Amino acid sequence: MIKNIILDFGDVLINLDKPATAKAMVQHGFTEITPSLESLFQNYEKGLMASSDFLDEVSTHFPKASREYLTNAWNSILLDFPEHRLEFIEQFAAENVYKMILLSNTNDLHIERVREQMGAERFNRFKNAFDVFYLSYEMGMRKPDAEIFDFVLQENQLTAEETFFVDDVKENTDAAATLGINVWNLQVGREDVTQLKSKL
Repeated sequence: MIKNIILDFGDVLINLDKPATAKAMVQHGFTEITPSLESLFQNYEKGLMASSDFLDEVSTHFPKASREYLTNAWNSILLDFPEHRLEFIEQFAAENVYKMILLSNTNDLHIERVREQMGAERFNRFKNAFDVFYLSYEMGMRKPDAEIFDFVLQENQLTAEETFFVDDVKENTDAAATLGINVWNLQVGREDVTQLKSKL
């Protein structure tokens, strides 16, 4: 029996435009994510560096881009958080049937922009719908590494078989499934988190 729900944030609750940052950087010479950029992004998502240091490092790759341009390009991935999804998770939480956990790979700049876009009241509604609110940069870990799933299970004394994880990235749901967690690899544009009950 499922007792715990773990939800991803991006493209499960908030809409994303995943290619937007790359498109914004093409005029500054971006062609592909190099191993060094990939490592930089992952370290930032793990909170291993401050936003100012992250932007300093990105600037070395794109010296002609202003700090403001880099910040806006980085945040251009973030779209809207539809009200129907926010109301859905609030209602789901209000039923008090499942322990509700958010588990997001994100970073300081993105969360600050989300707070701005949503406004304090809506952001608090979002946060209050969850019993536990995990952001990768505050944890020093990121999906799909097994350690982050192990941490969530142990920290909250959850049984994997009683836990259901929703994420749009197959690599993340595959990693969780190897630990015995039930998963839904949500297909963006074809499925919506509001269908959650039918998947349980």
